[in-house]
Amino acid sequence: MKPESTIEKTNLHPKNKHIKGYDFKLLIEKNLNLKQFVILNPLEIETIDFSNPEAVKELNRALLYTYYDVTFWDIPIDYLCPPIPGRADYILYIADLLAKSNQGKIPIGEQIMGLDVGIGANCIYPIIGNALFEWSFVGTDIDEDALQNCKKIIGKNLHLIDAVSMQLQLNSRYIFKDIILPEDRFTFTMCNPPYHTSQEEATKEALRKVNNLEGTNKKETSLNFGGKNNELWCDGGELAFIQQMIFESAKYPLNCFWFTTLISRKEHLKSILKTLNKVSPVEVKTIEMAQGQKISRFVAWTFLSEKQQQNWKF
Repeated sequence: MKPESTIEKTNLHPKNKHIKGYDFKLLIEKNLNLKQFVILNPLEIETIDFSNPEAVKELNRALLYTYYDVTFWDIPIDYLCPPIPGRADYILYIADLLAKSNQGKIPIGEQIMGLDVGIGANCIYPIIGNALFEWSFVGTDIDEDALQNCKKIIGKNLHLIDAVSMQLQLNSRYIFKDIILPEDRFTFTMCNPPYHTSQEEATKEALRKVNNLEGTNKKETSLNFGGKNNELWCDGGELAFIQQMIFESAKYPLNCFWFTTLISRKEHLKSILKTLNKVSPVEVKTIEMAQGQKISRFVAWTFLSEKQQQNWKF
């Protein structure tokens, strides 16, 4: 295994469409429903109340309508409503990763196939990846209702119909088993793992976020940022989920160029790299990302030899 040192980032990816903030005038033109949620902060700058899930949903709609070729997008109540800039960053850094193996050029087109593990109900990564680079995706989840909502989004955005497909993971103990088939060739996998170990932990974190955003000291709250049980927590939380993913990935060494996953908690990185050592990948990279003051990262690993990497068809 050849580890690569972490490169710390202090801002969004330079190619991120949202690096200069939100143009609310433009966004409201695309989604009039957003207007009712736009407020002025103490510096007289337009913003929204990010603790209000309806405001966040309307902002997401406006961003997707404006920048990502979407004409319809919705999620059911209580499902995770993702921050678009951060999700775009993950796609953009994966694109940079692929470019390093493609003579410095980001590979474009439907032949680039991504596997989105835990796609949820929002279909965000396939929407962004297809809009930016025309990539194709398979989205997996253990929640059939979530996949049905993704199918609804895809069905109402015709350019996504041939680009994105869904696959239900019938056994929640597994991640790639019964999903990756012998004939499959995925250019990359990506995942935003369940973060918490329990509902109690998830609720506590939601309360902390709301109090930080509102400057309050509430003692209880709903999960204002949305998220079903399987989206927010699992036994062992993020660390156990990623470790399971790593061990399973070793069973499919030639079926995927780069396996990747987000790591929200920096303290988990050391254990994850130790687990990767156990499965002997050829190469491992850790890539830092930032969204404002929030720093996140993803780890990428491949089992392909240098020659196999060179022969991979982009």
